[in-house]
Amino acid sequence: MKIVVIDGQGGRLGCLLVEEVKSRLSQAQVYALGTNSVATAAMLKAGANFGATGENPVVRGVMDADGVLGPVGIVVANAILGEVTPAMAEAVGSCRAKKFLIPMNSCGVVVAGTEELSLPAYVARAVEALAAELKK
Repeated sequence: MKIVVIDGQGGRLGCLLVEEVKSRLSQAQVYALGTNSVATAAMLKAGANFGATGENPVVRGVMDADGVLGPVGIVVANAILGEVTPAMAEAVGSCRAKKFLIPMNSCGVVVAGTEELSLPAYVARAVEALAAELKK
């Protein structure tokens, strides 16, 4: 199964997601798609199977994904300090895969109805939901 993890900035969230997916779904092929090379390198170091950087890898990479994980900003163009292009946001939003997004209020996006949790707790919940979805 193909799991896409998208992150930007320093890749901290992406690293946590890659580690949790690899721990919980060992059979998954994890594709680390960074909005910049620092994020991609960090996710590869965390154990991703494949990595690529930029708009085209994100647009192409989500097309046949079984699941997509990342910050909620990946579906809001320019939300991750301007690193997400409109094409990236459109590709993620319209791909067939189920999206498991982590609320990141620091991006200027407030997700109403979410409770205040630590980043590792959000990551655990997102990967748990991904695992449950893949069992369907």
